[in-house]
Formats: sequence, C-alpha cells, structure tokens
Amino acid sequence: MTTLVFGHKSPDTDATLSAIVWAWYLTNRRGGDAEPRLLGEPNTEAAFVLKHWGFAKPAIIADVDAGQNVVIVDTNNPAELPPSINDANIMAIIDHHMLVGGLKTKAPINVVMRPLACTATVMHDIMGDDVAGLPTEIKGAMLSCILSDTLEFRSPTTTPHDRAVAEKLAADLGVSIPDLATKMFEAKSDVSAFSDAELLRMDSKEYNVAGKELRVSVLETTAPKIVLDRKASLMASMEGVAKEDGADQVLLFVVDILREEATLLVPNDLVKQMAEASFGCTVTGDTVVLPGIMSRKKQIIPALKL
Repeated sequence: MTTLVFGHKSPDTDATLSAIVWAWYLTNRRGGDAEPRLLGEPNTEAAFVLKHWGFAKPAIIADVDAGQNVVIVDTNNPAELPPSINDANIMAIIDHHMLVGGLKTKAPINVVMRPLACTATVMHDIMGDDVAGLPTEIKGAMLSCILSDTLEFRSPTTTPHDRAVAEKLAADLGVSIPDLATKMFEAKSDVSAFSDAELLRMDSKEYNVAGKELRVSVLETTAPKIVLDRKASLMASMEGVAKEDGADQVLLFVVDILREEATLLVPNDLVKQMAEASFGCTVTGDTVVLPGIMSRKKQIIPALKL
C-alpha cells in the first residue's frame, strides 16, 4: 500500500515541501512506496518554492480512507488534519510543534518531535549521512522550508542548528540565502488575488484560549501596507469566517518581516481586551503594533489570555 505523507491544513512552505521531501526519502532511500499530499491549496510562497525547484503540486485531499498508511509532518494536531485521521494507519509523525494530543495509532510508531524552527531541519537530522547524496531539488526544498519558517533567521524560533543546516545546504547548492529568501518573501507578500476570507484562513491555526475558540491567523509579509489597506474589509469578514469555522473570533496578526513587528487588527472589545491582557499594550484604535512579535508558535499563542 502506498503511504501518503502530508502536513497540516492551510499548507505553508514547510507543510508542503516537507511532505514532498519525506515521501521522496521513503521511496528512494528506505525502499518504500510513498507519495506527498496536501490538505488545501499551498500559499503563494509555497507555490513559488514548488515551481522554483521544479516540483509538481501534490494532489489535494479532503480526507483519508480507513486503514490508509499515512505519515504526518509539521503538525500533530487533529484539528489540522483530515476528519478521519484516527481511522487511518498512522505510521510516523515528524514535527517541531508542541504536543497537542488526540491522535490514535494502531500500533507503536516512530514519533520525532524536536524543539527546532522547522520540520525540514528535523528531517535533515534523521537522514544523517544520506543528506550528502540527496538531489539538488530535495536539498533546495529543505533549505526553502528553513528560510520560510525562520523568516531568514529573524524569527525567535530560530536555533543555531537551524541556521547551520540552512547555511550548509546553501553552500552545497551554491545558493545565496538572501537572494532566495527575498524571492520567497516577495511571493508570500503577493496576496492581491485572494479574498478576505482566503487571507484570514491562509496561515491559520485553531486554539482554545480562556474558553474562547480562536482562529489565530498570521500573514508574514515584506509589504504590510498591502494587507493593512484592506483592514476594514478584513475585519468585516471576520465574523462570517468565525461562524463558518465554528470559532468565537478570528485574530489576524500582520507580521512585517523587515521591521520585525506584528500589527494586530482589533475589530471589537474582545480582541481589545485580549490584546491588552496578552501583550501589555494599550489599544486606542482598530490596530495595535506589537514590536518584536514574529512567531505565532513561540510568542503569540503562549501569550494569549483574557
């Protein structure tokens, strides 16, 4: 049986390309039969990286069949996975996020979760000496994942090991990290073709904070004005998106990669109260700038409270 490898819903670069990398590795180095899949359309940066390294976009699936062999990458959260994930045969999990709980397996499995900035860094370490023989496009995919998740080493999630792995891959490939990162971030910043609802869901995760079901969305960009110019319509769309997704509120953080700060849209008193309680700020309008806030995983989610 073919093993399907996939990451989380609303796939970013790491979820998209790590699935490709691991499916390739299982098939070509471990004698398996594996194929990558996506749980939604990749974001604009991931789409650029696919094209840049010559990969076809993996097929998109909505669910998995009972008994299907799967490997989960870049998440361990059932809310970010297919509805029937616990009916599948989960073979392994490779991740770098906090342990959420709720997944069930048919038998003991390999779980590799490490406090690194990127799933591709974890995969690099698992592969060990095999990395030297990887083809250019697979090394390029891994490098791109690390640059994306670390925001070219600006994110506080970045570890010295993530940076060392990226620099080694870039040297092997003869690639300029600043040049590649600039192209990736330009692609990520091009959101003109997306509706407000699509933007609110593009890089989004679900969390329960103080009894509130939240959709916490992050848009990382080198051109925040393009997004913030749409703030009125984005805030107007939040109620409908929250209702459709079974959430109490959508939080949207617009991360300015170059200025290393986030702007939170504040559509109502709930978000105002949460912003002030979580970040020690004073909100006086419909946005608040949060200096130094770059990471949902390390800085936003741990801080959220009412």
